[in-house]
Amino acid sequence: MKKYRYLIIAGCCLVLLVLISIPATKTLSSLDGGAPAAGWALYPSSGGYQLNLASGGAKVSDEAETEGFGSIKNSPANQVFNKMTARQRNQFTELSADTIKLAKEQPVSTFSIDVDTASYGFVRNLLNSNLQPTKDAVRIEELVNYFPYDYPAADNLQQPFKTTVKVLPCPWNPANKLMHIGIKGYQLPQQSKPKANLVFLIDVSGSMADANKLSLVQPALKMLLDTLSADDSVAIVTYAEQVKLALEPTKVRDKAKIINVIDSLHADGGTAGGAGIQLAYQTAKQHFDAKGVNRVILATDGDFNIGISDPKELKSFIERERASGIALSVLGFGLGNYNDALMQTLAQNGNGNALYIDTLNEARKALVDQAGATLFTIAKDVKIQVEFNPAQIAEYRLLGYESRLLNREDFNNDQVDAGEIGSGHTVTAIYEITPVGSQGRMIDELRYQVKQGDEANTSTNSTEYAQIKIRYKLPHEDVSQLINTVVDARQALSEWPQVPEDTRFSVAVAAFGQLLRGDPTTKNFSYDNAIELAQNAKGSDLFGYRAEFINLIRLAKALPVTAAGN
Repeated sequence: MKKYRYLIIAGCCLVLLVLISIPATKTLSSLDGGAPAAGWALYPSSGGYQLNLASGGAKVSDEAETEGFGSIKNSPANQVFNKMTARQRNQFTELSADTIKLAKEQPVSTFSIDVDTASYGFVRNLLNSNLQPTKDAVRIEELVNYFPYDYPAADNLQQPFKTTVKVLPCPWNPANKLMHIGIKGYQLPQQSKPKANLVFLIDVSGSMADANKLSLVQPALKMLLDTLSADDSVAIVTYAEQVKLALEPTKVRDKAKIINVIDSLHADGGTAGGAGIQLAYQTAKQHFDAKGVNRVILATDGDFNIGISDPKELKSFIERERASGIALSVLGFGLGNYNDALMQTLAQNGNGNALYIDTLNEARKALVDQAGATLFTIAKDVKIQVEFNPAQIAEYRLLGYESRLLNREDFNNDQVDAGEIGSGHTVTAIYEITPVGSQGRMIDELRYQVKQGDEANTSTNSTEYAQIKIRYKLPHEDVSQLINTVVDARQALSEWPQVPEDTRFSVAVAAFGQLLRGDPTTKNFSYDNAIELAQNAKGSDLFGYRAEFINLIRLAKALPVTAAGN
């Protein structure tokens, strides 16, 4: 056998040389529709690429790729490759968790509210695909705000929301407490909803041919269409390599005409998203309704590669256009080349919101069940500023809202943009606070600093924990109004069973977000603890959202711990 050893090795080397000599190509068939040249080819697929030996000519079917010579579509190595590319090619803005603050050094915390829920949908899609979310994909406030909560609501539009504050035990750090701020927006009655002038801006580029992209956009928009009134109008702008006004503004009473255009869409070509946005705004302006809702709804995976694609340029354009009274909302689709960073930039600067649609059920939730919150703004530029009393609170940290932090002086500056609240929206913000004298302090006193009592203008007899101030503008006004709420230590709930069910559930969601991000401040708190917390606060769960969430915790628990936070 030894005498054949070198022949065998030489034969193997010859085979490798033949394979290497075949040119490798990275096929962009989903963009140009063309066939690859002969050689090894990377075919785009949902969540990654398929590596195949191509003979030239037309792309073979998935079944042929699975069985054909050279195909490694289902090999373990290719499955790992697909998962890595699906996870790593998505683009997110880098987030740094808000650090623990000393109340006597930085007593004031200021941020813009955030009603986006895109992060929750994307995290769910990844976990259901057996993928661990990266840290930057997990925005805790968007996970918490995904769920509806039964907070007390405002009863009129002049003060369009009501604030509810609870102080309660912290389940992951018994030495600390949580200060829970809940806001519920006024629910517009059906007969009071203004007319809508909507422009559907639809990405029909080649990347949208992937599963759960354009094929999900079409039924999602038809669902939204069913919530509109006969006198509302809809226009459709599409973009790929070229931009097209696919449908002039059309009354919803002519629904069949609108549906025919939606159904006729197909994906092909590059992505001239910037030009599409420009035409969409131009169309909305031409049919502007001064008494109605004027909104562009962008459906895309965010992969702009032709024309204006730089986020800074797009941000500047959107900032200029929002002054015209036209809002921009973003519906995100797909996995693999999902550009969340760009879509957040567009929505935040366009006085709109960002949603992620990964299933028809999610489309129904966002565009049917919560259509009013998505379309009809009841308050804009909503900011929250919390001043902590150093005589009562030693340390604090805000859970989430990293991308929404504002400077202290921004709170009273009506020129600084902030978030919007839609009809019936609920918004939650949670602080972890360390009372003075608590064993939970993480920052030591300084040896050479003047003691607080010698300089601070605070009353040590005061039982106030904090003052919460909220500024907002009514939709058609430019001057903000102010709401003040004082939080007293005597209102604190000392036992967990005293805490309302909705509040407990929101805390479970916040805990889950911290675990996904690998936050060390949760200490020994585990996924099992989060499951127990959520299970005991699930309540009636009419639509099954909370049961689904508990299952997501179980999925996250089953994934390799080493993948978390990468």
